[in-house]
Amino acid sequence: MHLSASLLWNPSTGQGLRQFSELALALVLSTVIGLERAVQQKSAGLRTHALVGLGAALFMEVSQHGFDNVLDLPHVVLDPSRVAAQIVSGIGFIGGGLIFVRRDIVRGLTTAATVWLTAAVGMACGGGLWLLALVATAAYFLIVRGYPLLTRRVPAISTPEATDLHLSYLLGRQVLSRVLERCTAEGFRVLSVRVDRSPPDDGAASAPGAGSTQVYLSIEGTGDVHRLLADLAELDGILGLWGPEAEDTY
Repeated sequence: MHLSASLLWNPSTGQGLRQFSELALALVLSTVIGLERAVQQKSAGLRTHALVGLGAALFMEVSQHGFDNVLDLPHVVLDPSRVAAQIVSGIGFIGGGLIFVRRDIVRGLTTAATVWLTAAVGMACGGGLWLLALVATAAYFLIVRGYPLLTRRVPAISTPEATDLHLSYLLGRQVLSRVLERCTAEGFRVLSVRVDRSPPDDGAASAPGAGSTQVYLSIEGTGDVHRLLADLAELDGILGLWGPEAEDTY
């Protein structure tokens, strides 16, 4: 009984405290990354990133210790890096499923890259490279949190973000065409347009009456959204205009 317990907890067999600590660190770091994605309400969130990081670390442990019992057999040559290479290839299927292409708009690239990085962090933990895993996790937060602050100060490299607008206008005045022209003139690209001709709910203070139309726009660009809202509010026929924030109401 003592002999089997010593073999079970022997680090040389891949089932010791060191290996469990490496798996635990992979779980913690991948969970931290997943929490950030979940807060951002991305398609791959907490559970996905935690599973990817833990799974990658476990694959690395198996790659290093799972074949020790056959290494002493004649004519057996193993390359432990082959399992790691397959992790890199396999994680691409998950990342590919997170990328969506609609017309000329690509979504999900950052989330797919995050899953890819999480797998690398898990591999580093499983391979005993704790410092690299910690530094890579810190670098992740620098990129996703720090880089947007930098790009906002440099318009040439700024990344446009989608903004949702909601407006109501009177029918028969060709307001929608002028709204779209104004968005384009202000440097925005219209991603989607949804028109609702049904009467609005009675909850809005400035809800239009009969003969009006509700329009929901999704735009993307580096222009000033507040300036665009002010310009659209001056158009003849506009009854109500709501921006991305509650105070952006005209």
